[in-house]
Amino acid sequence: MLRSHPDYPLWEIPPACQYFARDAFRALLVEVNLTPKPGLVDRDNNGAHRDMNIGHFYRSSRAISQWLPLFIRQGMVDAILPADRQLSRLRPLGMACEKAMFRATGGINTHKGSVFSLGLLCSAFGRLHQQQRQVSAQNLCREVAQISSGLVNRELRHNNVGQTAGQRLFSKFGLTGARGEAESGFQQVLVGALPLYCQRIADGAGEQVALMDSLLWLMAHNDDTNVASRGGIEGLRWLQHYAAQLLTQGGSGIAQGIPRLQQFNAACIARNLSPGGSADLLIVTWLLAQLPPPDA
Repeated sequence: MLRSHPDYPLWEIPPACQYFARDAFRALLVEVNLTPKPGLVDRDNNGAHRDMNIGHFYRSSRAISQWLPLFIRQGMVDAILPADRQLSRLRPLGMACEKAMFRATGGINTHKGSVFSLGLLCSAFGRLHQQQRQVSAQNLCREVAQISSGLVNRELRHNNVGQTAGQRLFSKFGLTGARGEAESGFQQVLVGALPLYCQRIADGAGEQVALMDSLLWLMAHNDDTNVASRGGIEGLRWLQHYAAQLLTQGGSGIAQGIPRLQQFNAACIARNLSPGGSADLLIVTWLLAQLPPPDA
């Protein structure tokens, strides 16, 4: 159940915004419960992680859930401002949400990337709702892109002191990570993972198959900074090739799909690779899939 922040009751935002906040919370749970996920924490094992398990993700999700309505509320309050002024006004909320996550997990980073992406999406939802504009996946992502405009230049190309893992990976490999995904308006989700998810559902596949194949697509195409930080560019390219090969072979829905995913998981563990950035994008994929199509 979605819990609102004690200082800002959930009833202070309109029902449509409440539903989106609940779906954003559910998206966190949908991702972590998807099993088996190569290199990632799931219901079977901890993947390539030694410091976290599924319980950490449940506690983290509950902590984050209290802040999701606040991101929406901030977007509504700031809807009269230009989109490019929104990000600076979200930072205090994002930092407070991160602190709540770390308190819930005992200092373990389970969802830092999702705090960033869901915070942006929730604030964008609040802006669109307040401006009485249609809320669709395309419009929401376009608003996120406008909110994030110039982010890569400001924080990676310039003033890059290398304090964060993302900044160091940009300096070394040119990877833009979560910042680049946000500034693009989650293009990898919009053009790849989300259409594949919807196609699998339309073809009669279950949600788990649709999610797993979408995750494989993301792993095959996303320059995941989580993977690069653990295995370098060589590890990233290996993981991308492996995921693409599994999709070419039929994905997760065929008879050999699950055994192949389990083998992939074992190989990721052996190489200490965890595609956490792709997992964050899968959360975005599922959340956007809950929205009605344009003009529906």
